[in-house]
Amino acid sequence: MIFTETKLKGAYIIEINRLDDSRGFFARVFCQKEFEANGLKPMIAQANIAFNHKKGTLRGMHFQYPPAAETKLVRCTRGAIVDIIVDLRPESPTYLEHITVELSEDNHRALYVPERFAHGYQVLQDKTETSYQVGEFYTP
Repeated sequence: MIFTETKLKGAYIIEINRLDDSRGFFARVFCQKEFEANGLKPMIAQANIAFNHKKGTLRGMHFQYPPAAETKLVRCTRGAIVDIIVDLRPESPTYLEHITVELSEDNHRALYVPERFAHGYQVLQDKTETSYQVGEFYTP
């Protein structure tokens, strides 16, 4: 995996390192040791999917306060989304700044969202599915 930190400290775009052959390709999308080596929390408490029928659908912005603050690892497995995160850490030099990242079935990227960030996305294609792993159990 290739970890690229964004302008928002602790938020990473994660690219796969493809191993191609005549059958297609293989790639690792999560490794606890690699996440730890990059200073990320590798805890996965839940894995979720969201399916969206229509292009233009908006999901978010979602945010959890401590002690239920959660990390997220977001990937688009069908279709495409533009993912948006906002730094809501008042002590951060990038407080209230945001980034957008396109995640799609074609680019295979993931976005690591640190704790205390708001997260949401807009669907760019009909019949889009998003998969995300979260570091805490659901708290309404």
